[in-house]
Amino acid sequence: MKSIKDYLDSTYLKTPQQSGLTEEQTRETVHNLTQEAIDHQLFAVMIRPEYVKETKEFLQQQGASVVVGTVIGFHEGTASVEEKVAEAQKAIEDGVDELDFVINYEAYKNGNIDLVQEEVITCTRLALENGKIAKWIIEIAALSNDQIADITKKIATWTEENFSENADKVFVKSSTGFYKTEGGKPNGATVEGIQIMLENAGRLPVKAAGGVRTPEEAEKMVEMGVQRIGTSSALALIGENTSKGDY
Repeated sequence: MKSIKDYLDSTYLKTPQQSGLTEEQTRETVHNLTQEAIDHQLFAVMIRPEYVKETKEFLQQQGASVVVGTVIGFHEGTASVEEKVAEAQKAIEDGVDELDFVINYEAYKNGNIDLVQEEVITCTRLALENGKIAKWIIEIAALSNDQIADITKKIATWTEENFSENADKVFVKSSTGFYKTEGGKPNGATVEGIQIMLENAGRLPVKAAGGVRTPEEAEKMVEMGVQRIGTSSALALIGENTSKGDY
């Protein structure tokens, strides 16, 4: 039986500007996150593209099995398909294992479905052809429930039509954790949002990201059927530490 550790993408995605840390302090934070993942046998670390190469090299030196994931088109998703491809290609060259693409949800909301379909197919193909996992962040806090259902279903359909034999390697992911909401509305995974995703994802696995901060919340998500949890509170989720991150 899998433990919660096997579901966790331990995550740090802030730039030095966003955190107020220096570049050196940020690298140290990423290094500590990686060491923590090794020590506690977490499934993966999720970090910004500029830290992939050194993190992968460090993990290989340690003989560790921790997976390295990064984000593409982060965090607004409005980069062009070409820009996302270039960013993903660089991460692949740097040794990344998993690519979490932010879908162009603004284009989707504006009805530009052709663009969204093009980026999903193009970027997913790039990931799969290089033996990588692709995840599509749909940013549920920016969408209505009907939109969450629709875009999840579209990603599932496009994947089935083009990459049927690899459907289990293409996730739908809830959130970046960076979307600005109003009135205290959560900007990460919610039970309601995840349920809608699960109901519409077909054979595609679902990743709950952001907002999962206690062991009980993590267990609830796993019971619902999510295959991965993105969190900056990984140690809290496995009961090792009470300090919680904001993702």
